[in-house]
Amino acid sequence: MIQTDKIPELIDPQSMYSTNGQEAWRVLGIMAEFAVATERLRGMRPAVSMFGSARIKAGHPYYEKAERIARLLSDAGFSVISGGGPGMMEAANRGAFAGRSPAIGLNIMLPHEQTGNQYQDVGINFRYFFARKMMFVRFASAYVVLPGGFGTLDELTECLTLVQTGKTRRIPIILVGQPFWTGFIAWVRDALVGEGTIAAEDVDLMRIIDDPDQIVEAIFEFYENRGFQPTREERERMLNL
Repeated sequence: MIQTDKIPELIDPQSMYSTNGQEAWRVLGIMAEFAVATERLRGMRPAVSMFGSARIKAGHPYYEKAERIARLLSDAGFSVISGGGPGMMEAANRGAFAGRSPAIGLNIMLPHEQTGNQYQDVGINFRYFFARKMMFVRFASAYVVLPGGFGTLDELTECLTLVQTGKTRRIPIILVGQPFWTGFIAWVRDALVGEGTIAAEDVDLMRIIDDPDQIVEAIFEFYENRGFQPTREERERMLNL
């Protein structure tokens, strides 16, 4: 192990039992959330994680489309995982709740906008974004991403990064809402590919599909020659997320 004299020695021994002690308990809290969520979700495959803005209300065309997609996925045998909150998350849970497969909400405790919606067969509360975000990826056979804000972009780009770097298996990443996403795809192609920060083929990790029936068909087509369950090699890779 490389040693350095750039880090000063601990002067106040009492700090070992304050900030550092709190950090240790926080790590245990994250581990507990991993364990609880993994146990509750282990029988929920195949599943599709759906994302979108918490601020889009019922009656909006995006809300209605999200609800329709989720209902079709649920009736096709997919558990539907959302962030468990209002807006598009509620739409996804609502559609799945009315279907034959479970509606799952991974709820995060936030000071303002996040409150759990009522359309959940399985609801898990998280304090830590880190543990929650891993569950979206770990149990998903596909991502369906509707218009949203920073949180939606965060989930989308994280999944793209994990697939691109080989840290997780490749899954369908479907963007819904062509007017919303066309500019984003163009920017990725022009700026990222154009500057050489990603490869041209990385753009193909995601695709835009607006028709709900075609979304379900695209997911089944992707898995046509293999099962939904991860292979042994893929499971080992995902343990290193």
